[in-house]
Amino acid sequence: MRAIDLLTRPVHAVGALALPSRCPGCSVPVAEDHRFCAACWGTLHFVAPPWCAACQRPFAYDRGPDALCAACLAERPRHAGVRAAVAYGPVAGRIAVRLKHGERIALAETMARRMMRVMPPHAEVMIPVPLHRWRLWRRGFSQAALIADALTRRTGVAHDHHALQRRRATTLLRGLGRRERAKQVRGAFVVTRPGVVKGRAVVLVDDVYTTGATAAACTAALLKAGARSVTILCWARVLEGDD
Repeated sequence: MRAIDLLTRPVHAVGALALPSRCPGCSVPVAEDHRFCAACWGTLHFVAPPWCAACQRPFAYDRGPDALCAACLAERPRHAGVRAAVAYGPVAGRIAVRLKHGERIALAETMARRMMRVMPPHAEVMIPVPLHRWRLWRRGFSQAALIADALTRRTGVAHDHHALQRRRATTLLRGLGRRERAKQVRGAFVVTRPGVVKGRAVVLVDDVYTTGATAAACTAALLKAGARSVTILCWARVLEGDD
């Protein structure tokens, strides 16, 4: 055992007693950081096949490998799928809110650990959904960038915080319908470093996927800049009937 380990072990032990690990969902003490209590864990709905071949919306039963959901039958999305760790719900939403408002920055690591399960196998670069510079200045951080940082540490897939930018501010999308959201973000994003995405399989990272308006606007900008494909990777996804 290294001497430094002998010196720091008492410090870590005291810290664990003073600041015990807490459940990301409800803050009750748990055995390890980023681990959920049984009650919160039981409420999480992990998204997995069977799902839509185009957007990965989960199906109640297996419809075959090429089956599409109603939305994708009506209009096939330009992205290569939406990979979500969990379905949006009370616990998943609470975690997203706590990260977004800076209550617990370490929740980005909690999300990344579960998002790794659905990381696209051929990912070449991750691009976080950007905030407008004024919102970034007020908040002090981007939750999507923090998640991308954590994913890079755990997967080795590179990320770039500056390749995609939000060139104009938009109003808060909460409470707006699908069409209103799409109108607000149309043309709001631009790729400022096309060499980062050209010809590459891009993973667009975000915390919550709701109607898909923001992801669609980002995807359009990335494909215009020459990305070979764009897959959305998020912590939680709002499913039909949950919004």
